Amino acid sequence: MKIIDKTPFQDEQGNINLIARVQGTLKYGLNWYPELEAQKKVIPQLDRLLDKGFVLIRNFMLPNSEIVIPTVLVTSSSIFVILISPVKGHFEAKGAEWNEIVNNGATAPARRNLIDLIARLTRAFQKYLERFNINLPIPVEPVLICSDPGAQIESLRPIVRVVRSDAIKQFATSVMQARPVLRTDSIYALGDRIADPKSPEDQQPPVELEQERPVSRAQAIFNAEANPLDPSELEFKDEVHPGLVEPNPARRRPAAPTQKRTMGLTNRQLMLLAGMFIIECCLVAAGAGVVYFLLQ
Repeated sequence: MKIIDKTPFQDEQGNINLIARVQGTLKYGLNWYPELEAQKKVIPQLDRLLDKGFVLIRNFMLPNSEIVIPTVLVTSSSIFVILISPVKGHFEAKGAEWNEIVNNGATAPARRNLIDLIARLTRAFQKYLERFNINLPIPVEPVLICSDPGAQIESLRPIVRVVRSDAIKQFATSVMQARPVLRTDSIYALGDRIADPKSPEDQQPPVELEQERPVSRAQAIFNAEANPLDPSELEFKDEVHPGLVEPNPARRRPAAPTQKRTMGLTNRQLMLLAGMFIIECCLVAAGAGVVYFLLQ
């Protein structure tokens, strides 16, 4: 499987050091790093199961918008917009609802509606494809994958596909067994075009097909309107998903007082970095104490 990784703050080996982790957390929120770790659990599994003829784009920011698509999987029969979440607990996926199930069996809306979130990400991705004249002969489908085995999910006809950690293999098998529409070279070309789009005025090269386009339920649900991509339409007004939003240089907020920086870091970043350093030192000291005690 070809992987196109656009994750920020990581080095050439795909690692994120302590300073980069602090900067990413301050910029994207507390869920940013845990969701990157969840991706690292799931993507290698998909890579082992899906051989040639698949393209996965990781953490791709839509041009001229504030939206980052966490994972896009391009296959011969569909394009999957995937949100990989590390949540654990007992949940109910019902229609567009994402509820927590408490001990007495009652349900309550979860703090973050992952179903609605990935649905809106999928619609935003479809608008992006339309804006850049990337015409697809295959459907775009939303998928929510929970990476933690501790996530127990009851699915009651959700509007997105929900995959538990123990069903990733079945998901990959269903993808491989789907009726092919695109040729392998067209899949690679489409993945490159999505990750590095040309201007909307450029014409898209023809895509070679193998069979007729299949019909998808998700295609009818998430069929985007044929309007130009407007960043204001793609904003998450009720919920900002940390790790999915980038600052938009074209829409600046009123200027805030300039903060003093040391080594490129603000005072808040330095305080957080110092706190994490103190915690690390305490852990090292505790470990050294345990070793010393055992050697006595």
